[in-house]
Amino acid sequence: MSSMEIDRVLSQIRALSAQASAGAAKPPMADAAAGAGSVANSGFAQLMRQGIEQVNSAQESAGRMATAFERGTPGIELPQVMLEMQKASVSFRALTEVRNRMVNAYQEIMNMPI
Repeated sequence: MSSMEIDRVLSQIRALSAQASAGAAKPPMADAAAGAGSVANSGFAQLMRQGIEQVNSAQESAGRMATAFERGTPGIELPQVMLEMQKASVSFRALTEVRNRMVNAYQEIMNMPI
């Protein structure tokens, strides 16, 4: 992965982090006033949904590009295909790591004495 791609991924991570901290800066009464239905639309849940959608779109894009390369579509080069496949793989591994950490945090909370 080139340094330009790494910088782009880092800037996306920073943007998502800024969105998460902006969502956390909302007053707690705003969420409580919105009712119980707003729990599904909370900042964290929405952030996770966006992350999953981005990983899914990266994987779909890589799959489409690989299929186009296999069919011999002009303008699709092997390095492009490999780069897209690697980006999809890295994003999936990052999503998996986030999921694992969430499960660990949930298990720790559930094991806390009351």
